Amino acid sequence: MGCKSNQFESSIIRENLIENGFAEVQNIKDADYFILNSCTVTHKSDNEAFYLLRNAKHKKPDIKNVLTGCIAQIEKEKLLEYDFIDIVIGNDEKLEIAGKLLNGDAEYCCFAGNIMTLKDFHKAVLNNTSKTRASLKIQDGCDNRCSYCIIPFARGKSRSADIDFIIEQMKRFSKSGFKEIVFTGIHIGQWGKDLGLSLLDLLKQVEEKSTIERYRLGSLNPLEITDELLEFLSKSEKFCPHFHLSLQSACNKTLKSMNRFYSVESYLDLIDKINQIFDKPFLGSDIITGFAGETDEDFEITRRNLEQSGLSQIHTFPYSLREGTVGAKSQEQVDEKVKEQRAEIVKRISKEKYNAFIKKNIGSVHEILIEKHPDKKTGLLKGVTRNYLTVVLDSRDEQLLNSLTNVQITHCENERILGKIVE
Repeated sequence: MGCKSNQFESSIIRENLIENGFAEVQNIKDADYFILNSCTVTHKSDNEAFYLLRNAKHKKPDIKNVLTGCIAQIEKEKLLEYDFIDIVIGNDEKLEIAGKLLNGDAEYCCFAGNIMTLKDFHKAVLNNTSKTRASLKIQDGCDNRCSYCIIPFARGKSRSADIDFIIEQMKRFSKSGFKEIVFTGIHIGQWGKDLGLSLLDLLKQVEEKSTIERYRLGSLNPLEITDELLEFLSKSEKFCPHFHLSLQSACNKTLKSMNRFYSVESYLDLIDKINQIFDKPFLGSDIITGFAGETDEDFEITRRNLEQSGLSQIHTFPYSLREGTVGAKSQEQVDEKVKEQRAEIVKRISKEKYNAFIKKNIGSVHEILIEKHPDKKTGLLKGVTRNYLTVVLDSRDEQLLNSLTNVQITHCENERILGKIVE
């Protein structure tokens, strides 16, 4: 469940289990263990996790349910009070789940240490993946204390992978045939903070020492996107112009109460600057609706600013109160229905912006990385442009799988972007 870091770690867990003699099964009734790598960003994600665990026990009562991930790290031993949870494993310990299970002493146990004391990055290596784009986790943890967020307490302090480790993994992925890497982490803009370096220092080494053709960056705080970084990226032949900005609100009053240290004006200027520097860049964002104290007037400011912004797409969700955060202590909580209504408004704005972004790209030629597997429904090839559009092609030529190919985007039909290969 959850973020790209969790997805990356889930792949490592799976690979580690198989290497240690476990077998993955498709039918839960054939399984001895059901392992869930959880997310705790919202109450909804907690409830989804508990539903999946209950469902596993319902289908096979004697299965051992193993809960790991962010819920496990936050709640720890408390989770063993549930009759549908047998084993709890924390965020740092989860990369060694196989050893815990093989020892035979994991029944009704909790393995979750104090993650806040960790100082070193856990160098986890993923050797095999069926995906076309390889994810490479370069950072973990977060040193911010945003008023709405529990994740720093689930992930610990910011910890960075060293440059040599990152470059070595990139070389391994390149030798395995990967043409694109996505740098992931909990807060990748803080990469290098504990090493006396910056994200720009890393990217300079990536450009110089790796042979990978393309790379993408995960979510960035607007304060981390400097003019120097933009200038460097604008000259790169490897960087995919795909930015995901962790905005959270478009109202200064709300940003201040969220403990976010930038203004709406500054990041709207940043969005305009990115759109001017790069050719049709994809600009995604996160927006939380209904944070504690957000009035109708505050949301109206957010709505108006989002409509006027140069964003390409907006990921939004209603504020979810998380015990242990500053926001949870506020006496000005917003009604759940109001949060949902505001989220629906932002979703409509997002759809309009995304459709406009697609329209702007129709007729233009893009380099596309064709997926390793054709589209299941049609058998047609599909792939992703540098600026993060998934395009279905007018071809079934499987010799083109996992290749970089120029395509022209021709039109959009039934929410599918269609294109043709440029000879």
